[in-house]
Amino acid sequence: MVRPIKIRTACDGDGDKLYFTAEERHDGVCIKDILKKELVVSGTLITKVKFGGVLINGTAVTMRATVHEGDEITVVLPIEKSEFVEPIDAPLTVLYEDEHFIAVDKPTGMPVHPSRGNHLVTLASVVTAYVGTPFVFRAINRLDRDTSGIVIIAKNQYSASLLSTEMKAGGFEKYYTALLANAPREEYGIIDAPIERECEGSIKRTVTEGGKRAVTEYRVREILSDGRAVCDIRLHTGRTHQIRVHMAHIGAPLYADFLYGERMTGEIYSLRCSRILLTHPITRERIEIKAE
Repeated sequence: MVRPIKIRTACDGDGDKLYFTAEERHDGVCIKDILKKELVVSGTLITKVKFGGVLINGTAVTMRATVHEGDEITVVLPIEKSEFVEPIDAPLTVLYEDEHFIAVDKPTGMPVHPSRGNHLVTLASVVTAYVGTPFVFRAINRLDRDTSGIVIIAKNQYSASLLSTEMKAGGFEKYYTALLANAPREEYGIIDAPIERECEGSIKRTVTEGGKRAVTEYRVREILSDGRAVCDIRLHTGRTHQIRVHMAHIGAPLYADFLYGERMTGEIYSLRCSRILLTHPITRERIEIKAE
């Protein structure tokens, strides 16, 4: 197995920058091949840096330039345009952080992104204040406003590209804990049922033959004295509202789920992303992130 290149990153007013030193195995190799095969830079990012975005020992080069051992390589990614996110100082539980990405524990009732008509403090605003500027908020996984738990946020375009690609390919293992209105008929099961939007313009999803494949694995951890059940869940796909839709589909909706179960005045459903396993975008090590 090829040892990962030691990459350093920086972000300033000129954009995200990647730095690495060419090793013996890179001697005589085209820079484009190193970017594609070892750094796994996407075609989109390569196009962005094609003209003047790659420097060898401080000099801009073309993608056909040959690298030699000991060369200092700089890749300058163009500045991303993003909607202004107002930094807001507020408590933030950081579960993991390095120069490439950060994992935080999103509280219940907090939206991840700003939206029109929403006046609540968002995770984007809190994380932006914590990291400082310049910073573009890039959430890799998404949680609904009332779902709590782990959110992974990339600190630069390169890490965002690698993490997003891994998640879409099924490389993230995502585990949740849910409180159900009642226990499912079976203590353990795998729900393989396609999901799509109920109708145009609706936020509600439904199980239907024409939907996209969705797979949810569950195991009942505990049945409470009032008949409700605590359930451990693993997502094998990532459809919108997947857990809520699938558990309702088998007759065990989340307790107080106003959309897929029974609305309870003054209560909201309890769903928490408690554990994620992923591959670090730079070191390629498998990392486990937990939220108590």
